[in-house]
Amino acid sequence: MPVTYNLAQIDEAVQYIIKNAKNNVLLFYGEMGAGKTTLIKALVKALGSEDRVSSPTFSLVNEYHTPREPIYHFDFYRLEDPNEALDIGLEEYLNSNGWILIEWPQKIQEFLEENFQKIEISIQGENTRMLNLC
Repeated sequence: MPVTYNLAQIDEAVQYIIKNAKNNVLLFYGEMGAGKTTLIKALVKALGSEDRVSSPTFSLVNEYHTPREPIYHFDFYRLEDPNEALDIGLEEYLNSNGWILIEWPQKIQEFLEENFQKIEISIQGENTRMLNLC
């Protein structure tokens, strides 16, 4: 079921994701400017991290700490060769117990499993987004 939200309702959207995600690997699809990183910032906070969240566009992965498990945030927008993801240890991350949050997963599609939770974010208006768990 799609969920429409604005920035003031982002915490509700995040709770919807946490309650309905089928596993801890979340794949965020959406055009540039759809709000993937903004949603991930709120999600990391909701999962209990007090770390500063920023897009790992150049480092490819950021790690955030929580009292329970780590959170790994990937951004593959600038990835030129999917094998670069393997070079940074993607397989080990995917097999970890932490939350895995991946922006631009289409860049590494061949390494992703069908059972991972796909999240599509689409722009509905200047300040409104639609979230769909697939």
